[in-house]
Amino acid sequence: MYKIGDKIVYPMHGAGTIEKIESREILGETKDYYILNVSCGGMGLMLPVDNCDKIGVRAIVSDEELSAALCILAEESTKMAENWNKRQRENMDKLKTGRIDVTAEIVRNLTRIDRDRKLSAGEKKMLSNARRILVSEVMLVRGIGESEALKLIEEAI
Repeated sequence: MYKIGDKIVYPMHGAGTIEKIESREILGETKDYYILNVSCGGMGLMLPVDNCDKIGVRAIVSDEELSAALCILAEESTKMAENWNKRQRENMDKLKTGRIDVTAEIVRNLTRIDRDRKLSAGEKKMLSNARRILVSEVMLVRGIGESEALKLIEEAI
């Protein structure tokens, strides 16, 4: 169980800090919830404490793990499906893992495709979401602002 002040990553939403732990009654059932303030965008989320393992919530990575993920941004792009629809589904499944290395791979690959031949609307949204998730974790691990984190990512690619 995490505690107030812990920095965690919620797959598909990004990294944030636990501001409170509250008991709430929803649909006649009382459960404990983490109140998470996501670092990028200032969004607040309620996460059921007992579902965190199932949905892949994890602690933020160490600075060493972040450095390794940033190195992935500079590597060669990995082969992806030619069909944008299939690529979209594959990337969505990858993003749901919540792994920073996989998120970095998605950001790198889609950024490079976008530079070459422009992405579909769905893939642009996927890139934006993956980049936001990566930026939010970079911000918390390095203790920097959003623009600095975005610049660090863009320079690595």
